[in-house]
Amino acid sequence: MVRWLSRWWRAATSACAQGWQRLWEGLRPLDPYRSVKAALGALVIVSVVITTLLALFAVQSATELRVITIISIVASLLITQFVAQSLTAPLDEMTDAAKAMAGGDYSRRVRGGRRDEFGELAENFNRMAADLQAVDQHRKELVANVSHELRTPIAALRAVLENVVDGVSEADPETMRTALSQTERLGRLVDHLLDLSRLDNGVVPLHSRRFEVWPYLAGVLKEANMSKRSGRARKDVHLHLDVSPPELTAYADPERLHQVVANLIDNAVKHSPQHGRVTVRARPGSGPVAGEGSLEVEVLDEGPGIPESERQRVFDRFSGTHSTEPAKGGKGVSPGGGTGLGLAIARWAVELHGGRIRVAESPRGCRIQLTLPGTKGQPS
Repeated sequence: MVRWLSRWWRAATSACAQGWQRLWEGLRPLDPYRSVKAALGALVIVSVVITTLLALFAVQSATELRVITIISIVASLLITQFVAQSLTAPLDEMTDAAKAMAGGDYSRRVRGGRRDEFGELAENFNRMAADLQAVDQHRKELVANVSHELRTPIAALRAVLENVVDGVSEADPETMRTALSQTERLGRLVDHLLDLSRLDNGVVPLHSRRFEVWPYLAGVLKEANMSKRSGRARKDVHLHLDVSPPELTAYADPERLHQVVANLIDNAVKHSPQHGRVTVRARPGSGPVAGEGSLEVEVLDEGPGIPESERQRVFDRFSGTHSTEPAKGGKGVSPGGGTGLGLAIARWAVELHGGRIRVAESPRGCRIQLTLPGTKGQPS
């Protein structure tokens, strides 16, 4: 019985508290501290009450009406000035902060703490200022990173051409291949920046269709092997394809998926040890969002891997990729020289399909896993 009464009392108390909260929210327009309209209404009421009381006092004490009128006007002006000052103070702060933001200073904020409409406006203003500050910081980082990425191949290409012009080296095929390699690196950077521009503007549509996975990925690996033979990538890394079942089909945009897998293979090859192995593995997708034609692709290498603390950051723009620490066994890792945009573009293309990409656990090296949902969960 006591336990039942205790539960009933707690339930009744909770219901009363909720009812009081709803009543308090309903009375918000009548609370001068929670509504500008209520504050102005209270100002009018107070002014009328003061005037009425002074008029009654004048009738009872035989004081001249003009004296009472002057006193009433002065009191109303003082009260109005006090209320107006408290109401317009946030607007003055916002004006000063907006002028500072127009001059490039996005660190200014407006004091909050008010419960009325000006308080909500101050919160929204501060949120907007924080967003603008983040965008400005991103813009500065983007300019700095692009300048840094462009400087390296341009300096290398200029050195090669100066040596040829000054007669230090001959314009032999090896020298021209070096110049071509740097030119191609510049081209890849420009392509990545164009892809990111399309990403931000949302002008890249999906053209999904059904295709067989084995011949499709075999073609991607064949292109990667041709790149190795042309001198654009390392020749000592072996590429291996594992598709199960062999007749596996998928439903996706082949061009965007090619972009993802090619970036992942290029990244894995750059960070593999000498005579290492890169495996591309494809399986049917699984999970609650997997539909017909879903696909799961993994790219595994034998390099040093990615520290757990860096696994989310590697998909950010210009963040770089794998760690450059030596692989186990003392074998070195290719320095790579990437733009830091490949994995960002890969994540964008996968999320465009409604899928996800992540760095999965692996006993050795790096294992990047992407999942595409197929016909179920496709963005409209």
